[in-house]
Amino acid sequence: MRLHAVAPQNKWLTFSLVAVAVFMSTLDGSVVNLALPAIMKDLGESLTAVGWVLMAYLLTVSALLLTFGRLSDILGRRWVYIRGFVIFTAGSLGCGLAGSAAVLIAVRSFQGIGAAMLMACSQAMIIDAFPASERGKALGILGTVVASGLMTGPALGGVILEYFSWRMIFFINVPIGIVASSAAVFLLRRERPDILDRSSGFDWAGAVLTAICFSAFLMVLSMMQTWGYVSAKTFGVGGIFTGSLLLLIRVEQRSAAPLFEPSLLKIRMFVWPTVSSLLLFVSLYAVLFLLPFYLMNPARFSIAHSGYIMTIPFIVLSLMAPFSGVMSDRIGARILCVSGMAVMAAALWALSWLSASASLPAIIWRLALVGVGTGLFISPNTATSMGAVPSNRRGIASSTVATARNVGMVTGVALSTWIFNTVFQLQNGGQAFRVYHPQLEGVFMTSFRSAMFSACVVAVAGLCAALPGRPDKETTGKRLTTPWHSSAV
Repeated sequence: MRLHAVAPQNKWLTFSLVAVAVFMSTLDGSVVNLALPAIMKDLGESLTAVGWVLMAYLLTVSALLLTFGRLSDILGRRWVYIRGFVIFTAGSLGCGLAGSAAVLIAVRSFQGIGAAMLMACSQAMIIDAFPASERGKALGILGTVVASGLMTGPALGGVILEYFSWRMIFFINVPIGIVASSAAVFLLRRERPDILDRSSGFDWAGAVLTAICFSAFLMVLSMMQTWGYVSAKTFGVGGIFTGSLLLLIRVEQRSAAPLFEPSLLKIRMFVWPTVSSLLLFVSLYAVLFLLPFYLMNPARFSIAHSGYIMTIPFIVLSLMAPFSGVMSDRIGARILCVSGMAVMAAALWALSWLSASASLPAIIWRLALVGVGTGLFISPNTATSMGAVPSNRRGIASSTVATARNVGMVTGVALSTWIFNTVFQLQNGGQAFRVYHPQLEGVFMTSFRSAMFSACVVAVAGLCAALPGRPDKETTGKRLTTPWHSSAV
């Protein structure tokens, strides 16, 4: 499907509008990561509870991406994009006004609806706008935008948290969202009805089951330690996940318009990049979630300095993403993706050896490696997966890739929280981590290192997944432009 609004002369206009949405969503995520210790202290919540401020957002995004990806094929990217911007902006305002942890978590879920709408069609809009020969470059520049949002978030958040309440981190989205959504209304043209895929309808049963399935899975992963591994709640919610997954598979196989396109699973160059992307983001978010707690507690950095340190991987990512995007157009994705995952695994291994008294250079070079690995991986991986599907399925393909990425994020948060809390409670007489004091340094560092080592294991698995399914130098152009059936396994 090609948007009427993205004729060749307007491709950079489309890119600019997508870039604003991507920048806002990544800025919001990186700011909230840094603010979690402040929210935890202000509200007097445990690490598990405050983690839900982040996970509620990611869970909602993960559960709804496929739904809005399909709706973008039916109703148009413009329809989904503009409404997503409005909801995201309203959600940001609600988060800033929230008076309790429960309200904040609920409004973060509402904000996640808008983010899901924006993410579901952003990559598809870029792929539609640019010819195959320029997609790697465009996605590489978009990677720089992602890095800019992630890079600006911690630095800006550090300054805001130093002088203002954590609520201000949500209020900064509001004026940007109002201007950007208004601009999209006037600058993006409507799609022609003949290029929209409205013939087969929408799979409402699949949408509901997908939301239930993702929610139950992530709920069990994050709460089974609190509930008990063999408790009735764990088995009950686990049973809901299993039942909804089996029913979802059956519904999708019989649906005339499945929410997820089963034929995508036949495309090797789509499946393996999606799997490896999920594993990369599990590893990355284990670092992004726990690192602020390390920096502000045993390492004793101020909030502002912690924010500056958190920008290191994103500064490096912003430098690497355009390079890897251009190089993927020339040499293919295999070498870049495998190298990126290998560097990420090495970075996590190095982080697992950090001490509470580690010097600033020792922390910086480890985080720089995280940025190198992520920057090498993302652009060529996305170009490969999205370039392997036909244009009229890029909405659902884009949302599938984004779903995998967000499931990786929330899984990374849940997995690192689970490992950290398990080790912490084993060594601290069963007491959960709520308030840090110097006597807890040894227990904290053992828990932190265990979580980083586990993330390293996940990155090694991602390295294995990055090996197959990508074009090499000789066949890059041919594979990315071949017909639908010739990309299948």
